[in-house]
Amino acid sequence: MIDAEVVRLRKLRSVALRARALAKALESDSIEDCVFAKSTVICWTISRIATGHLRAHPYLRYQQDPSRIRELIDRAIASMVALTARRRNRCFSVYAPELQSVSREVADVRALTWSADLSEALGRAQLQLGLLAKQLDGGAQHEMGAVPQQNDGDALEVETQTSWPYLAM
Repeated sequence: MIDAEVVRLRKLRSVALRARALAKALESDSIEDCVFAKSTVICWTISRIATGHLRAHPYLRYQQDPSRIRELIDRAIASMVALTARRRNRCFSVYAPELQSVSREVADVRALTWSADLSEALGRAQLQLGLLAKQLDGGAQHEMGAVPQQNDGDALEVETQTSWPYLAM
């Protein structure tokens, strides 16, 4: 594993943990918000995949976990954002960009890794992120009062362009 891959894995872990903190803060007891619970699980899985590969590195300083201070800061920011989102009734709209950033990072790491195991694990996570993104998009459209349109061909084309940016060249 080279230094650039370590940096990408750390960034992926950081983005996934931030998204997890926000999903956890937005999660409520209602049935319709199960997308946040699923998102919490998938973000935790992604961060554990990245952490596992970082801990396999032979250099001790590359094996470091995120600091407790970073975790507290992420929780505090997520709590404030969740409070504002709930007051404005825009939970799905607020969380959608966060999940998109996780999806972008997963796609970047997956595209640039040399490890087949890492690519396969992140590929499975990427599929689950795509399903969650569709659910979040539907929820965000419902929050805004728009009626979602059913056109799977265009959705697949857009998903391919955002998941694999180097193919658009």
